[in-house]
Amino acid sequence: MKKINFHITAELFEWNELPAADRQLMEAAREALQNAYAPYSRFQVGAAVLLADGTVVKGNNQENAAYPSGLCAERTAFFAAGANHPGQKIVAVAVTAKPADSPVCVAASPCGACRQVMLEYELKQPHAIRVLVQADGDQVCVLPSVSSLLPMGFSAENLL
Repeated sequence: MKKINFHITAELFEWNELPAADRQLMEAAREALQNAYAPYSRFQVGAAVLLADGTVVKGNNQENAAYPSGLCAERTAFFAAGANHPGQKIVAVAVTAKPADSPVCVAASPCGACRQVMLEYELKQPHAIRVLVQADGDQVCVLPSVSSLLPMGFSAENLL
């Protein structure tokens, strides 16, 4: 038997320490969560994807009474970017969340399905996608790539 260790390196920023471009992307994610359709969980999630040409594509969670029919904010944003801006590379994604009745954003990390979708987009382009994730309070955790969130991700190579 051989043990394998996976190490993730991330940076934790206070809001006022974030570079201006990262603050703007997180703000776009916060704006997106305001329009989330979350009548069942009452947990609003917003995502914002930054494209190489500077375009920001927003997404938010969209729930449905038939629970598996809903979609997370991250996949909404990534799929909208892919559908409406084909060929544009994704530079970064920001994710934030809050309970519907709270003015305060809370720690939010993409679910496994979102991580898998985001990894697929990262693998089909020549560079990593930076990930900004809401942490406690006004802190933001910044990861260098989606693969940091999913170190043993499934890809097209697994299908060969």
